[in-house]
Amino acid sequence: MRGPALVMLACGLASPALAADDASSCAEGITMIRDALANNPPEAALPKLKKALRNAEREQREGEYDECLDAVADARKALGQ
Repeated sequence: MRGPALVMLACGLASPALAADDASSCAEGITMIRDALANNPPEAALPKLKKALRNAEREQREGEYDECLDAVADARKALGQ
């Protein structure tokens, strides 16, 4: 039984806790982007933040939390964080 468990772990199928953490981090990241947009960000960052928010929300709907976190990281870069 060890072989299938290792395969599941390697494929990421045995980590529901990580998926829950990613989902939570994704939601927090979306909130951060929305807050940044509400606080009148620098003009140069505005299109990048809007794109990051659009992408993060789409990935959240699709359950692709790792890609959502990529979009959140893009937003943080646009903000210089």
